[in-house]
Amino acid sequence: METTTYWINTMWVLVAGILVFFMQGGFALLEAGLTRPKNTINILSKNVLDFGFATVAYALFGFGLMYGDDGAFGIIGTTLFANPLGFDTGGGLDPKVFFFFQLVFAGATATITSGAMAERTKFKAYLFYSFFISLIIYPVGGHWIWGGGWLSQIGFMDFAGSTAVHSIGAWAGLVGAAMVGPRLGRYMKSGKVKAIPAGNILIATLGMFILWLGWYGFNPGSELGFDEVTLHTVVTTTMAAGGGMLASTFLTWGRYGKPDLSMVLNGTLGGLVAITSGCPWIDFWPALLVGVLGGIVVVFSVEFIDKKLKIDDPVGAISVHGTCGALGTLCVGLFAHLNTDVQGLFYGGGAGQLGLQAIGVVAIFAWTCGSSWVLFKIIKSTIGLRVSEKEEIEGLDIHEHGAEAYPDFVSQERE
Repeated sequence: METTTYWINTMWVLVAGILVFFMQGGFALLEAGLTRPKNTINILSKNVLDFGFATVAYALFGFGLMYGDDGAFGIIGTTLFANPLGFDTGGGLDPKVFFFFQLVFAGATATITSGAMAERTKFKAYLFYSFFISLIIYPVGGHWIWGGGWLSQIGFMDFAGSTAVHSIGAWAGLVGAAMVGPRLGRYMKSGKVKAIPAGNILIATLGMFILWLGWYGFNPGSELGFDEVTLHTVVTTTMAAGGGMLASTFLTWGRYGKPDLSMVLNGTLGGLVAITSGCPWIDFWPALLVGVLGGIVVVFSVEFIDKKLKIDDPVGAISVHGTCGALGTLCVGLFAHLNTDVQGLFYGGGAGQLGLQAIGVVAIFAWTCGSSWVLFKIIKSTIGLRVSEKEEIEGLDIHEHGAEAYPDFVSQERE
């Protein structure tokens, strides 16, 4: 019986990891669709190479920082460097599958940042950053939450990574987007914000559905086994996605006079990000509410970051993964009560867990923003962060890659 359970769990986590890996394709399509055709090869190349750099960096050093034995007061792991298969899973799961599952999470974290900095960042500068987020930035935050670090020790809860994965990628993107500056012509001297339409909403929509599919590995797979909790997580993930989709549809319809499909795509993803932290601990209908809140928050967050902060995020990654990641993490302190001894505020548990969740959100924000600022500052001062004005106007594809995704297409900017 134990052998059967071992192989069922191992097979399930392997399949879940493959689904999470396929999310790389979803990110690639979503980001390529929401940016302009002249930068398609560039954004696709970043998504492709993200995972290659993540594989090397995480296997060599990142996994040890994240899951190695804690020897520095809950801050970092200090063993398993260049030896990720030496991790002890307790006999319930094959270590090779555990490493693979954690690796695809590391790759997803790095990919989130690429969208926020799209269409004006040097290719070599982005790849340098991508390597270091998988090497240090993500693993340290991950150790605090999942590797036995100080946040897990005080009782912070983040089941599948609303904060550990999504917020780290988004807050790094926030710093990067602010430092690299907005795209040319985005903000007028008059204060008006110029809209830059998505280049291909069809492939962006396909990308969203691939990401949604991948979430059935992301959330249920984080149980690291196949049981009733896994099945419950499938349902709450679905409910939140539907809630985010409908909320963003009707909110944009009311605010803009017509439903905004690009915002609906992000509203759906916002609902998914929001439920990721508490999917096994939140009940059926509250999961829908968490998704609705995610779909609403995305709309207002995109407007605030774009119009008030004047930070140009072409795909809305900061709002989807950062703001909704923080929201979902806090919702654990409100709605948690299933499959856990913790009772959220709305289930008679008081505000204690909500306070712990807030500590985790603030701590990861501070760590990610601080470490990313140092990294981007080094990049900017050495190899440079932004392409030239000529390269940006004519397109990163032709200048950075010597090719065009749509060779028969002539952009109005180049005419």
